[in-house]
Amino acid sequence: MLVRKIEQQDLARVSFICMKAFMHSVAPGLSNEGIDMFREIAATDSFSNRIKGDNTVLVFEEAGTVQGVIELKEGRHVAMLFVDPESQNKGIGNELISEVMAYARTKTITVSASLNSVSAYLKYGFACTGEPDEKSGLKYQPMELELNKSSKKDALKRASS
Repeated sequence: MLVRKIEQQDLARVSFICMKAFMHSVAPGLSNEGIDMFREIAATDSFSNRIKGDNTVLVFEEAGTVQGVIELKEGRHVAMLFVDPESQNKGIGNELISEVMAYARTKTITVSASLNSVSAYLKYGFACTGEPDEKSGLKYQPMELELNKSSKKDALKRASS
């Protein structure tokens, strides 16, 4: 298993994983507007444009196949975290969260968690910071993770214990 930065040849697989996981667990509770908005966000060309900017995108690869992805926007906000549904509940999300913290540039990491992923983020150590909301048809729960002073990875180890 390997967590590494995304490469151009990963874009189609990453887009596929995001859409597959989204349609499996998030889309059933959303309007067509939300599904269409997510399609735009998860499109290959959208990922390509974001990795040229101030976003860090890491992938989890095992046996030569990308199975998960995380995107950290501006070193402060988890914009995407998706694992192929067939590979979920194997610690891939936790590994991606742990690894992306090395790129954090703030003491607090935020996420607008899809409502069905709140329990996973709670396990990663995030806390809810407001009421659920909706924007462009996407329903989310604002959450954040306070990083400790000793190390970003230690914060996650402590939080996930």
